[in-house]
Amino acid sequence: MMNPLISTLAERIIRAAGREHPADSVLRQELKSQRGLEAGAASDISRAVFAYFRWLGWLDPNEPIASRVDRAVQLSRQFAVAPEEFPEADLIARAVPGWLKEEMEIPAAWARSLQAEPRLWLRARHGQGRAVMKKLGDCTPFGEGPLADALQYRGTKDLFRTPEFHAGDFELQDLSSQAIGLISNPRPGQTWWDACAGEGGKTLHLSALMENQGLIWCSDRAAWRLQTLKRRAARAEVFNYRVAPWDGGAKLPTRTKFDGVLIDAPCSGVGTWHRNPHARWTTTLRDVKELSEIQQRILAHAAAAVKPGGRLIYAVCTMTRTETQLVAEAFEAAFPEFERLPIQDPLKLAGSPVPDLRLWSQEFGGNGMFVASWKRRGT
Repeated sequence: MMNPLISTLAERIIRAAGREHPADSVLRQELKSQRGLEAGAASDISRAVFAYFRWLGWLDPNEPIASRVDRAVQLSRQFAVAPEEFPEADLIARAVPGWLKEEMEIPAAWARSLQAEPRLWLRARHGQGRAVMKKLGDCTPFGEGPLADALQYRGTKDLFRTPEFHAGDFELQDLSSQAIGLISNPRPGQTWWDACAGEGGKTLHLSALMENQGLIWCSDRAAWRLQTLKRRAARAEVFNYRVAPWDGGAKLPTRTKFDGVLIDAPCSGVGTWHRNPHARWTTTLRDVKELSEIQQRILAHAAAAVKPGGRLIYAVCTMTRTETQLVAEAFEAAFPEFERLPIQDPLKLAGSPVPDLRLWSQEFGGNGMFVASWKRRGT
Protein backbone atom coordinates (compact mmCIF):
# COMPACT_ATOMS: atom_id res chain seq x y z
CA MET A 1 0.00 0.00 0.00
CA MET A 2 1.08 3.55 -0.70
CA ASN A 3 2.11 6.02 1.99
CA PRO A 4 -1.21 7.50 3.28
CA LEU A 5 -0.09 11.12 2.79
CA ILE A 6 1.03 10.49 -0.78
CA SER A 7 -2.19 8.61 -1.51
CA THR A 8 -4.32 11.43 -0.07
CA LEU A 9 -2.55 14.16 -2.03
CA ALA A 10 -2.59 12.12 -5.25
CA GLU A 11 -6.35 11.59 -4.86
CA ARG A 12 -6.91 15.30 -4.24
CA ILE A 13 -5.02 16.21 -7.42
CA ILE A 14 -6.85 13.60 -9.50
CA ARG A 15 -10.25 14.83 -8.29
CA ALA A 16 -9.36 18.45 -9.12
CA ALA A 17 -7.95 17.66 -12.58
CA GLY A 18 -10.17 18.13 -15.62
CA ARG A 19 -10.32 19.59 -19.08
CA GLU A 20 -10.02 23.15 -17.79
CA HIS A 21 -7.53 22.18 -15.10
CA PRO A 22 -4.77 19.92 -16.51
CA ALA A 23 -3.33 17.45 -14.03
CA ASP A 24 0.23 18.75 -14.36
CA SER A 25 -0.93 22.29 -13.51
CA VAL A 26 -3.01 21.10 -10.53
CA LEU A 27 -0.04 19.01 -9.39
CA ARG A 28 2.33 22.01 -9.44
CA GLN A 29 -0.10 24.16 -7.47
CA GLU A 30 -0.70 21.43 -4.88
CA LEU A 31 3.00 20.80 -4.36
CA LYS A 32 3.63 24.54 -3.98
CA SER A 33 1.01 24.68 -1.24
CA GLN A 34 2.58 21.84 0.73
CA ARG A 35 5.20 22.58 3.33
CA GLY A 36 7.52 20.14 5.00
CA LEU A 37 7.13 17.22 2.59
CA GLU A 38 9.74 14.53 3.19
CA ALA A 39 12.57 14.13 0.70
CA GLY A 40 11.31 12.36 -2.39
CA ALA A 41 7.62 12.78 -1.50
CA ALA A 42 6.95 15.27 -4.31
CA SER A 43 8.43 12.86 -6.82
CA ASP A 44 6.35 9.99 -5.44
CA ILE A 45 3.16 12.07 -5.66
CA SER A 46 3.95 13.05 -9.26
CA ARG A 47 4.60 9.45 -10.25
CA ALA A 48 1.35 8.31 -8.61
CA VAL A 49 -0.75 10.95 -10.38
CA PHE A 50 0.78 10.32 -13.80
CA ALA A 51 0.60 6.55 -13.33
CA TYR A 52 -3.12 6.91 -12.66
CA PHE A 53 -3.78 8.64 -15.99
CA ARG A 54 -1.25 6.50 -17.85
CA TRP A 55 -3.01 3.30 -16.80
CA LEU A 56 -6.55 4.69 -16.67
CA GLY A 57 -7.75 2.27 -19.35
CA TRP A 58 -6.87 -0.66 -17.08
CA LEU A 59 -8.61 0.67 -13.96
CA ASP A 60 -12.07 -0.20 -12.62
CA PRO A 61 -14.07 3.06 -12.34
CA ASN A 62 -16.21 1.49 -9.62
CA GLU A 63 -13.24 1.17 -7.28
CA PRO A 64 -12.32 4.01 -4.88
CA ILE A 65 -9.76 6.41 -6.34
CA ALA A 66 -7.18 5.40 -3.72
CA SER A 67 -7.47 1.77 -4.83
CA ARG A 68 -7.17 2.79 -8.47
CA VAL A 69 -4.03 4.78 -7.73
CA ASP A 70 -2.50 1.78 -5.97
CA ARG A 71 -3.37 -0.42 -8.94
CA ALA A 72 -1.91 2.09 -11.42
CA VAL A 73 1.36 2.28 -9.50
CA GLN A 74 1.49 -1.51 -9.42
CA LEU A 75 0.92 -1.70 -13.20
CA SER A 76 3.62 0.91 -13.76
CA ARG A 77 6.15 -1.11 -11.78
CA GLN A 78 5.14 -4.33 -13.54
CA PHE A 79 5.52 -2.70 -16.96
CA ALA A 80 8.97 -1.32 -16.07
CA VAL A 81 10.18 -4.83 -15.20
CA ALA A 82 8.37 -6.93 -17.82
CA PRO A 83 6.80 -4.85 -20.62
CA GLU A 84 6.47 -7.98 -22.77
CA GLU A 85 3.72 -9.20 -20.43
CA PHE A 86 1.39 -6.53 -21.85
CA PRO A 87 -0.06 -7.66 -25.23
CA GLU A 88 0.24 -5.18 -28.09
CA ALA A 89 -3.45 -5.34 -29.01
CA ASP A 90 -4.38 -4.59 -25.41
CA LEU A 91 -2.06 -1.58 -25.31
CA ILE A 92 -3.54 -0.16 -28.52
CA ALA A 93 -7.07 -0.63 -27.22
CA ARG A 94 -6.55 0.78 -23.72
CA ALA A 95 -3.70 3.31 -23.83
CA VAL A 96 -5.41 5.88 -26.10
CA PRO A 97 -8.97 7.13 -26.70
CA GLY A 98 -11.02 5.45 -29.41
CA TRP A 99 -11.34 8.54 -31.62
CA LEU A 100 -7.60 8.52 -32.36
CA LYS A 101 -8.01 5.67 -34.87
CA GLU A 102 -9.85 8.11 -37.13
CA GLU A 103 -6.77 10.33 -37.26
CA MET A 104 -3.74 8.06 -37.44
CA GLU A 105 -2.41 4.57 -37.61
CA ILE A 106 -1.51 3.48 -34.09
CA PRO A 107 1.80 1.58 -34.16
CA ALA A 108 2.01 -1.01 -31.41
CA ALA A 109 5.51 0.19 -30.53
CA TRP A 110 4.22 3.72 -30.07
CA ALA A 111 1.38 2.56 -27.82
CA ARG A 112 3.93 0.66 -25.77
CA SER A 113 6.17 3.73 -25.49
CA LEU A 114 3.25 5.72 -24.06
CA GLN A 115 3.20 3.49 -21.00
CA ALA A 116 6.88 3.91 -20.10
CA GLU A 117 8.27 6.60 -17.82
CA PRO A 118 9.35 9.54 -20.03
CA ARG A 119 12.99 10.37 -20.49
CA LEU A 120 14.43 13.69 -19.33
CA TRP A 121 16.54 15.55 -21.90
CA LEU A 122 18.90 18.48 -21.44
CA ARG A 123 20.66 20.71 -23.94
CA ALA A 124 24.05 21.90 -22.78
CA ARG A 125 25.68 25.09 -23.99
CA HIS A 126 27.32 24.58 -27.36
CA GLY A 127 30.36 22.35 -26.97
CA GLN A 128 29.84 21.95 -23.21
CA GLY A 129 28.06 18.58 -23.16
CA ARG A 130 30.92 16.67 -21.57
CA ALA A 131 31.55 19.37 -18.99
CA VAL A 132 27.89 19.38 -17.94
CA MET A 133 27.90 15.57 -17.77
CA LYS A 134 30.84 15.68 -15.41
CA LYS A 135 29.27 18.30 -13.16
CA LEU A 136 25.78 16.79 -12.94
CA GLY A 137 26.56 13.11 -13.19
CA ASP A 138 23.93 10.55 -14.28
CA CYS A 139 23.98 11.88 -17.87
CA THR A 140 24.64 10.25 -21.22
CA PRO A 141 25.05 12.09 -24.55
CA PHE A 142 22.70 11.24 -27.41
CA GLY A 143 25.34 11.34 -30.13
CA GLU A 144 28.26 13.25 -31.56
CA GLY A 145 28.80 16.71 -33.01
CA PRO A 146 25.89 19.01 -32.07
CA LEU A 147 24.09 15.99 -30.58
CA ALA A 148 26.87 15.60 -28.02
CA ASP A 149 25.20 18.53 -26.23
CA ALA A 150 21.88 16.62 -26.07
CA LEU A 151 22.01 14.76 -22.76
CA GLN A 152 19.67 12.24 -21.19
CA TYR A 153 19.51 12.73 -17.43
CA ARG A 154 18.77 9.69 -15.26
CA GLY A 155 19.52 11.13 -11.84
CA THR A 156 17.28 12.33 -9.03
CA LYS A 157 18.51 15.90 -8.47
CA ASP A 158 16.11 18.82 -8.69
CA LEU A 159 17.87 20.27 -11.72
CA PHE A 160 16.26 23.69 -11.30
CA ARG A 161 18.15 24.05 -8.02
CA THR A 162 21.58 23.15 -9.35
CA PRO A 163 24.31 25.81 -9.72
CA GLU A 164 24.81 24.66 -13.32
CA PHE A 165 21.21 25.49 -14.22
CA HIS A 166 21.39 28.94 -12.64
CA ALA A 167 24.67 29.56 -14.44
CA GLY A 168 22.97 28.81 -17.76
CA ASP A 169 25.13 25.75 -18.45
CA PHE A 170 22.11 23.79 -19.71
CA GLU A 171 18.42 24.01 -20.53
CA LEU A 172 15.75 21.38 -20.10
CA GLN A 173 14.70 20.72 -23.69
CA ASP A 174 13.17 17.63 -25.22
CA LEU A 175 15.28 15.77 -27.77
CA SER A 176 12.74 16.20 -30.57
CA SER A 177 12.57 19.91 -29.83
CA GLN A 178 16.34 20.04 -30.22
CA ALA A 179 15.96 18.27 -33.55
CA ILE A 180 13.69 21.10 -34.77
CA GLY A 181 16.47 23.61 -34.13
CA LEU A 182 18.95 21.47 -36.07
CA ILE A 183 16.51 21.14 -38.97
CA SER A 184 16.01 24.91 -39.00
CA ASN A 185 19.81 25.31 -39.13
CA PRO A 186 19.97 29.10 -38.82
CA ARG A 187 23.32 30.67 -39.63
CA PRO A 188 25.18 33.43 -37.77
CA GLY A 189 24.12 36.85 -39.03
CA GLN A 190 20.73 35.74 -40.35
CA THR A 191 17.34 37.09 -39.27
CA TRP A 192 14.78 34.59 -37.97
CA TRP A 193 11.30 34.69 -36.51
CA ASP A 194 10.24 32.20 -33.85
CA ALA A 195 6.57 32.90 -34.43
CA CYS A 196 5.08 30.70 -31.68
CA ALA A 197 7.96 30.96 -29.26
CA GLY A 198 6.18 30.02 -26.04
CA GLU A 199 8.66 30.14 -23.17
CA GLY A 200 11.63 30.24 -25.51
CA GLY A 201 13.16 26.77 -25.62
CA LYS A 202 13.65 26.82 -29.39
CA THR A 203 14.56 30.51 -29.40
CA LEU A 204 17.53 29.81 -27.14
CA HIS A 205 18.59 26.90 -29.33
CA LEU A 206 18.34 29.01 -32.50
CA SER A 207 20.49 31.66 -30.84
CA ALA A 208 23.11 29.06 -29.88
CA LEU A 209 23.23 27.81 -33.47
CA MET A 210 23.58 31.42 -34.65
CA GLU A 211 26.42 31.95 -32.15
CA ASN A 212 24.41 34.83 -30.64
CA GLN A 213 24.81 36.75 -33.91
CA GLY A 214 22.11 38.07 -36.22
CA LEU A 215 18.59 38.63 -34.88
CA ILE A 216 15.66 36.51 -33.72
CA TRP A 217 12.18 37.93 -33.36
CA CYS A 218 10.12 36.01 -30.76
CA SER A 219 6.34 36.09 -30.62
CA ASP A 220 3.56 34.48 -28.65
CA ARG A 221 -0.01 35.39 -27.83
CA ALA A 222 0.60 34.97 -24.06
CA ALA A 223 2.56 37.81 -22.47
CA TRP A 224 3.53 35.69 -19.45
CA ARG A 225 5.29 33.18 -21.71
CA LEU A 226 7.35 35.96 -23.25
CA GLN A 227 8.31 37.18 -19.78
CA THR A 228 9.54 33.67 -18.98
CA LEU A 229 11.47 33.71 -22.26
CA LYS A 230 13.23 36.90 -21.20
CA ARG A 231 14.30 35.35 -17.89
CA ARG A 232 15.58 32.22 -19.62
CA ALA A 233 17.44 34.30 -22.20
CA ALA A 234 19.16 36.34 -19.48
CA ARG A 235 20.30 33.19 -17.69
CA ALA A 236 21.58 31.68 -20.97
CA GLU A 237 23.28 34.98 -21.94
CA VAL A 238 21.26 35.23 -25.14
CA PHE A 239 21.11 38.78 -26.44
CA ASN A 240 20.30 38.64 -30.18
CA TYR A 241 16.50 38.65 -29.86
CA ARG A 242 13.50 40.93 -29.75
CA VAL A 243 10.12 40.17 -28.25
CA ALA A 244 6.83 41.14 -29.90
CA PRO A 245 3.38 39.74 -29.04
CA TRP A 246 1.44 38.13 -31.89
CA ASP A 247 -1.93 36.41 -31.82
CA GLY A 248 -1.48 34.59 -35.13
CA GLY A 249 -3.56 37.15 -37.03
CA ALA A 250 -2.98 38.97 -40.30
CA LYS A 251 -1.34 41.94 -38.58
CA LEU A 252 2.28 40.85 -38.15
CA PRO A 253 4.45 42.16 -35.31
CA THR A 254 7.06 43.58 -37.71
CA ARG A 255 7.54 44.41 -41.37
CA THR A 256 10.88 42.60 -41.36
CA LYS A 257 11.40 39.93 -44.01
CA PHE A 258 13.13 36.89 -42.60
CA ASP A 259 15.70 34.37 -43.74
CA GLY A 260 13.72 31.82 -41.79
CA VAL A 261 10.41 31.55 -39.95
CA LEU A 262 9.84 28.75 -37.45
CA ILE A 263 6.23 27.93 -36.56
CA ASP A 264 5.99 25.50 -33.67
CA ALA A 265 2.22 25.75 -33.81
CA PRO A 266 -0.32 25.12 -31.05
CA CYS A 267 -1.61 21.57 -31.46
CA SER A 268 -3.39 18.68 -29.78
CA GLY A 269 -0.14 17.43 -28.26
CA VAL A 270 -0.72 13.76 -29.12
CA GLY A 271 3.04 13.39 -29.48
CA THR A 272 3.50 14.30 -25.81
CA TRP A 273 1.06 11.76 -24.39
CA HIS A 274 3.85 9.64 -22.94
CA ARG A 275 4.84 12.71 -20.91
CA ASN A 276 1.36 14.11 -20.30
CA PRO A 277 -1.02 11.14 -19.95
CA HIS A 278 -3.90 13.20 -18.57
CA ALA A 279 -4.26 14.91 -21.97
CA ARG A 280 -5.15 11.58 -23.58
CA TRP A 281 -8.52 11.70 -21.83
CA THR A 282 -9.31 15.42 -22.19
CA THR A 283 -8.33 16.00 -25.84
CA THR A 284 -11.12 15.44 -28.37
CA LEU A 285 -11.49 15.02 -32.12
CA ARG A 286 -13.19 18.40 -32.19
CA ASP A 287 -10.04 19.93 -30.66
CA VAL A 288 -7.96 18.43 -33.45
CA LYS A 289 -10.16 19.92 -36.17
CA GLU A 290 -10.32 23.35 -34.53
CA LEU A 291 -6.56 23.42 -34.04
CA SER A 292 -6.02 22.49 -37.68
CA GLU A 293 -7.88 25.62 -38.73
CA ILE A 294 -5.74 27.71 -36.39
CA GLN A 295 -2.56 26.12 -37.75
CA GLN A 296 -3.55 26.88 -41.33
CA ARG A 297 -4.27 30.52 -40.47
CA ILE A 298 -0.94 30.94 -38.67
CA LEU A 299 0.96 29.46 -41.62
CA ALA A 300 -0.90 31.65 -44.12
CA HIS A 301 -0.23 34.84 -42.18
CA ALA A 302 3.40 34.08 -41.29
CA ALA A 303 4.26 33.16 -44.89
CA ALA A 304 4.15 36.85 -45.80
CA ALA A 305 7.21 37.45 -43.60
CA VAL A 306 9.47 35.01 -45.48
CA LYS A 307 11.84 36.73 -47.89
CA PRO A 308 12.47 35.29 -51.39
CA GLY A 309 14.86 32.39 -50.93
CA GLY A 310 13.93 32.19 -47.25
CA ARG A 311 12.62 29.12 -45.44
CA LEU A 312 9.43 28.33 -43.55
CA ILE A 313 9.48 25.51 -40.96
CA TYR A 314 6.21 24.02 -39.67
CA ALA A 315 6.42 21.81 -36.59
CA VAL A 316 3.75 20.30 -34.31
CA CYS A 317 4.08 17.82 -31.47
CA THR A 318 1.23 15.68 -32.75
CA MET A 319 0.78 12.88 -35.26
CA THR A 320 -2.86 13.37 -36.28
CA ARG A 321 -3.47 13.48 -40.02
CA THR A 322 -5.62 16.61 -39.78
CA GLU A 323 -2.87 18.64 -38.07
CA THR A 324 0.07 17.37 -40.11
CA GLN A 325 -0.32 16.10 -43.66
CA LEU A 326 -3.58 17.93 -44.37
CA VAL A 327 -2.27 21.25 -43.04
CA ALA A 328 0.87 20.97 -45.19
CA GLU A 329 -1.15 20.08 -48.29
CA ALA A 330 -3.59 22.94 -47.73
CA PHE A 331 -0.70 25.39 -47.37
CA GLU A 332 0.93 24.25 -50.61
CA ALA A 333 -2.34 24.51 -52.50
CA ALA A 334 -2.84 28.10 -51.29
CA PHE A 335 0.81 29.22 -51.65
CA PRO A 336 2.39 27.80 -54.81
CA GLU A 337 5.29 30.24 -54.42
CA PHE A 338 6.61 27.94 -51.70
CA GLU A 339 8.35 24.70 -52.67
CA ARG A 340 8.69 21.77 -50.31
CA LEU A 341 12.23 21.10 -49.07
CA PRO A 342 13.28 17.54 -48.19
CA ILE A 343 14.34 17.03 -44.59
CA GLN A 344 17.25 14.97 -43.29
CA ASP A 345 16.52 13.49 -39.88
CA PRO A 346 19.23 15.02 -37.63
CA LEU A 347 18.83 12.19 -35.09
CA LYS A 348 19.88 9.50 -37.58
CA LEU A 349 23.37 9.02 -38.93
CA ALA A 350 22.08 7.44 -42.14
CA GLY A 351 18.98 7.66 -44.27
CA SER A 352 17.72 9.70 -47.20
CA PRO A 353 15.94 13.04 -46.89
CA VAL A 354 12.14 12.80 -46.72
CA PRO A 355 9.36 15.19 -47.85
CA ASP A 356 8.24 15.59 -44.26
CA LEU A 357 9.60 14.15 -41.04
CA ARG A 358 7.83 12.26 -38.30
CA LEU A 359 9.68 11.77 -35.05
CA TRP A 360 8.24 9.04 -32.83
CA SER A 361 8.71 8.66 -29.09
CA GLN A 362 9.48 4.93 -29.41
CA GLU A 363 12.50 5.67 -31.60
CA PHE A 364 14.59 7.93 -29.40
CA GLY A 365 12.49 8.76 -26.35
CA GLY A 366 11.62 12.31 -27.34
CA ASN A 367 8.23 13.82 -28.11
CA GLY A 368 6.40 12.72 -31.22
CA MET A 369 6.61 15.48 -33.82
CA PHE A 370 5.81 16.29 -37.44
CA VAL A 371 7.99 18.70 -39.42
CA ALA A 372 7.60 20.18 -42.90
CA SER A 373 9.85 22.75 -44.55
CA TRP A 374 9.44 25.07 -47.53
CA LYS A 375 11.53 27.58 -49.45
CA ARG A 376 10.04 30.71 -50.95
CA ARG A 377 10.89 30.81 -54.63
CA GLY A 378 13.05 33.67 -55.84
CA THR A 379 16.31 35.22 -54.77
